[in-house]
Amino acid sequence: MHLRNPHNLLGAVAVLAGIAAADDGKFSTTPTVTATACVATSTSGAFYDLRLDTAVAPAEGEKPARGVKTEDYLARGYDYGYNFTLNICGAVVKGVEDVVGVDKSDWKNISAYYEQNGKVYSLGQQSGILTPRGRKLVLQYSNGSPCGKDKEKDKKKRDILGSVHDGAENKYHDFSDEDDDYMAYKDDDEDEDDRKKKEDKKKGEGRRKSATISFLCDHDPEISTTASFVSADPDECAYFFEVRSQHACATAEPHKPGSVGPGTVFAIILVIAVLVYIVGGIFYQRTVAHARGWRQLPNYSLWAGIWTFISDIFIILTSSCSRFVPSRRGYRSLQISPNGRGRNRDDENRLIDQLDEEWDD
Repeated sequence: MHLRNPHNLLGAVAVLAGIAAADDGKFSTTPTVTATACVATSTSGAFYDLRLDTAVAPAEGEKPARGVKTEDYLARGYDYGYNFTLNICGAVVKGVEDVVGVDKSDWKNISAYYEQNGKVYSLGQQSGILTPRGRKLVLQYSNGSPCGKDKEKDKKKRDILGSVHDGAENKYHDFSDEDDDYMAYKDDDEDEDDRKKKEDKKKGEGRRKSATISFLCDHDPEISTTASFVSADPDECAYFFEVRSQHACATAEPHKPGSVGPGTVFAIILVIAVLVYIVGGIFYQRTVAHARGWRQLPNYSLWAGIWTFISDIFIILTSSCSRFVPSRRGYRSLQISPNGRGRNRDDENRLIDQLDEEWDD
């Protein structure tokens, strides 16, 4: 067999290699970007960091650092008859056990719960995904205990309502052979109601409790972070809370390691400007002014006079400071006369008088 076109063979080999690389997708070279828990940045550039609001259990034998919260948040339920315990972006510090409808392996990841009639109900598993929505920040916990009201109470209500409707129908209808069509229609309605109840029951069994926390900015640094219960849906499946914190206020995003900061950007611009000044000046002085040597530098006379200027300033400063230096003992400075001599007139007169006395002797 002869190969008429070797390029076709190379192309086929390349295609097969590409298919093999695509099948082996678990060795992807695409970098994975991981977001920091309890940190978010909005589309407008606002930065939020709630990590300081997360309650952390202190280590045994160690004193917790100042400003670190070590206890869970308590939200009063008021008319609900029970209170809520929750943490922000972390599991509750106080461990819980025997949680309704939650596997034992997930008890340590519960971030919100409440107790009712001696039972513990979870409101969701731990999550650190913050979602900025306008000026507010939202955190959601999901996959809690199965939701729904007390089924026995609902059953009693349905039985009472059903008996009332049946009595009303028996009162206003005389069932006879002529009412067979009506009874058949009623049986169909009951079958449809039972089917709907079964569907609702299945949906209710698949739904689980969740908690949605809305954060509000509080600029007062003296007030600690507080959590409050807002409401819950009629099925007691979705619970809503509100947290006020100074860390929920939008700030500027801090400098990240490895990224270019404002100081670095300014330094780069300054270096580029200096290089343009030097290279452009040398090119002009060499081509237009036909300068050679050091005179090719831009503004050579200015830079050459800087050293003289600095030396003059140094001499002035040292000479003005020399008078504050104490003089050596045994010497004194002579006053200089107006005519420039080293002695004044009194010394000259005293010397003349002394000479006259010697001549008289």
